[in-house]
Amino acid sequence: MLVKRKKSWEIPEGRATPEHMFFSRREIIRTAGAIGGALAAPRFGRAADDPTAALYPAKRNEAYKLDRPVTAEKVNADYNNFYEFGASKHVADAAQALKVRPWSIKIDGLCAKPREIGVDDLVKAFPLEERLYRHRCVEAWSMAIPWTGFPLAALVKAADPKAEAKYVRFETFSDPKMAPGQRQVWYPWPYIEGLRIDEAMNDLAFMVTGAYGKPLLNQFGAPIRLATPWKYGFKSIKSIVRISFVAEEPVSFWQKLQGSEYGFWANVNPQVAHPRWSQATEEEIGTGNRVPTLLYNGYGEEVAGLYKGMDEGRTIWF
Repeated sequence: MLVKRKKSWEIPEGRATPEHMFFSRREIIRTAGAIGGALAAPRFGRAADDPTAALYPAKRNEAYKLDRPVTAEKVNADYNNFYEFGASKHVADAAQALKVRPWSIKIDGLCAKPREIGVDDLVKAFPLEERLYRHRCVEAWSMAIPWTGFPLAALVKAADPKAEAKYVRFETFSDPKMAPGQRQVWYPWPYIEGLRIDEAMNDLAFMVTGAYGKPLLNQFGAPIRLATPWKYGFKSIKSIVRISFVAEEPVSFWQKLQGSEYGFWANVNPQVAHPRWSQATEEEIGTGNRVPTLLYNGYGEEVAGLYKGMDEGRTIWF
C-alpha cells in the first residue's frame, strides 16, 4: 500500500486562498496606478521572445506545496534584490539592460566532464518542472514563488565531480558597462556563492530558468539562477555564468563584504537573530502580514540531516 507522507510545509488544498482573491480591494486600489503602467512595460513581457518560451509552462511537481498563497507576479516582479542594477528593491527597469542572449555557462573545476554550454541548450538538456517554493530574505521578508527549472543534482551528476570536489562554486556575470551597480568599487564583484556537494545534491536545490509559467524575467535573475529555499535568499545567486567544483569552501560575495553578518551556510532559523535585527518573524510581501518564521524556512524534514552533528550555535545559520 502506498502511503503518502505529507511534507513539513504542506497544508490541505482547501486552505489555500486562490491567487485572484489574495489581494484585498484596498491593496488593489492602492497599487493600481503603479501596476497599470508596469504591466504594459517590457519588464513584464520580455519572456515572450525567449528562444525557450515554448517549453513553458512546465508541468507542476505536486510534491512541492506551500503553506500560503503564491505571491502575485505583479508584486514579485517589482520587489527584487539585484545589486548589480542598484540597491533599491525597485530595480526592474534598470535590469532591462541585462543582455541575456547570447549566454553561456562554464562548468569546470574538479569534474570529469567540464564544458561550456549555451543556456538554451542547457535548458533543453533537462526536463523542466514547476515547483512552488517559499523564499525567505535575510532582511526578514518573504514571498511564495512558482519557479520552473530542474534539480541542481541532475547538473552535478552530469558534470561527474571528482572525489576531491567538496563544494560547488557559482559565479554571476561581470560587466560594469551593462550593470551600473558593478561600478561600485566597494562591492567585491562578481557575485559568488557556494554550496557543499551534499547540499547541491539535495532534492530541494533547484536550477531556476522560469517563473510564473514563462522564462525568467531579467529582475528575477535571467536567464538562469539558483533556488535554495531552506536558506536565506542571498544564497540563491542570479544570472549564473560559471559553476565550478572545488575542494575548498568558496568565499561568497556577502562574506567578503561583511563576514560577521553573512556567512557561508545562511540557513533560516527564527531563534538566531541577525546581528542587527530579529529573524523570529517575516513580512509577507504583497499583504504586509507578519508571520512567524519557520526553522529551515519550513523545510527541516528535508534538510536538517545535512547538518547533523555540526555546531548548533550560530555557525550553521550565518
